Amino acid sequence: MITRKTLVLAALFSVAPIAHADMLSVCIEGSPDTFNPELTSSGTTAYVLGQIYDGLVSVKKGSSDIEPALAESWDISEDGLTYTFHLRHGVKWQSNADFSPTRDFNADDVMFTFQRMMDPGHPYAKVSGGIYITFDTKLADALASVEKIDDYTVAFKLKEPLAPFIGILAHGSLAMTSAEYADAMMKAGTPEAFDRDPIGTGPFELQAYQQDSMVRLLPFAQTWGAEQGIADRTPMVDTVVLAITPDASTRLQRALAGECQVALYPNLADRETIEEAPGIDAVATPVASSGFITFNFREKPFQDKRVRRALAEAIEIEPLVQSVYNGMGHVTGAVIPPALWGSATDIGPYPYDPEHARELLTEAGYPDGFETQIWAIPVARPYMPSGRRAAEMIQADWAKIGVEAEIVTYEWAEYLDRARAGEAPVGMFGGIYDFPDPSQIPNNYFTCNAEGQPSPSNIGAWCDDQFIETMNRAGRITDQQERATLYHQAQERLHEEVPAVILGGADAITAVSQQVKGYVPAIFGSTRLSGVTVE
Repeated sequence: MITRKTLVLAALFSVAPIAHADMLSVCIEGSPDTFNPELTSSGTTAYVLGQIYDGLVSVKKGSSDIEPALAESWDISEDGLTYTFHLRHGVKWQSNADFSPTRDFNADDVMFTFQRMMDPGHPYAKVSGGIYITFDTKLADALASVEKIDDYTVAFKLKEPLAPFIGILAHGSLAMTSAEYADAMMKAGTPEAFDRDPIGTGPFELQAYQQDSMVRLLPFAQTWGAEQGIADRTPMVDTVVLAITPDASTRLQRALAGECQVALYPNLADRETIEEAPGIDAVATPVASSGFITFNFREKPFQDKRVRRALAEAIEIEPLVQSVYNGMGHVTGAVIPPALWGSATDIGPYPYDPEHARELLTEAGYPDGFETQIWAIPVARPYMPSGRRAAEMIQADWAKIGVEAEIVTYEWAEYLDRARAGEAPVGMFGGIYDFPDPSQIPNNYFTCNAEGQPSPSNIGAWCDDQFIETMNRAGRITDQQERATLYHQAQERLHEEVPAVILGGADAITAVSQQVKGYVPAIFGSTRLSGVTVE
């Protein structure tokens, strides 16, 4: 267990008096894979780290609007190439047994956060693996420099206009980290501790973590939201316990038994059970998400488009979506979901045609089929409520055309690591939009950088110049209609080349005790537990 120094709550609260209830317990679906937001794009991890860290900007609670966070305001140059951020004064850093800050958050922290990701020669560049998923995917090729103007002003200079830039900065994996803490850990010879024992500016700080069991958070009473009297940014409970419970049915049972006051992602089929249970509500949230399986282009069979098309046509997608999403999903062939502008509603799923699929396999040199693996995600997400069920249905469909698929799965953090290492022949993946711009999921999961290196979440390693250039063009202009046209073209290209089969997505439900007040599930990004009370 990683432990923080013992905190005396009375002394902690004396800094900024706040009325608190005792404890908020939340059943979450998996363990965080890191405690540094820059090193992950996992929504499971983001839910935890979103309580500890802050970004320069954020998505407004329960909204799709961007609001100031550690930056009070920003200016954009006429050519769209320079974004100047004016930082909030008086923002305190958390502390732990090994570090006590001597100064407030300032421009040096912004510089450190981005220089670590931008400069391969930076002392922290390779610490903890040095893979910065969101930055590498969304900003590495676009950001020319970050410059400190003064202690509370920072300028970001782009190589070319990037329409979703402010939205990208709202992504939880671009939260601010402490330069002073990093220096202290480097001098102590333990730089990995910087990523393992978090120091943020957010409303809660880590007290303890036990893998596959729980994360315990304590309120950080000096957090800037509390200091400035912002209710939604103020911790209102004495303790938050995030109970790690991978099985959706178990999460719900714990909620019904009163062990968890909030249970994330129960099975969609259990909505009626939640609605009929006393003292608990099923809170529905429209979520922009997309789930899919991807074919690994490192493996010979999947390099042939006829094989990929055959496997796509062998899946009877409508009953799969009906079953897996319990009637709450949407059948589509477009990677941008219908909840967002830019979705290609005219692109449907591949036609179910097992006879033609067998013909395509024969043409490709596999008349008797072949053996492969299909990986099933082990956690319930809006883009995939039941990975095992989806994998079983695909397995059965493929068997009809002679393709024998072994179902493989791992614990969530290991699944992510192995999939991103290219180990999955057919990987199941997906994403939830963290900010309201269509570029996020296509860029995260289906693009490569200028050197031809797949983005970390592009687990199939599909690098298509036409798709990438179309996505890049869409990011360089600001006219929404023109961008929508380009996103449509990009989705047509993806559908034509079949690097993946889109399975769908659905709205999420959360089981919330009626004792809990102020819990607003996020539409984009991660839900904040600040401002939440328990009666």
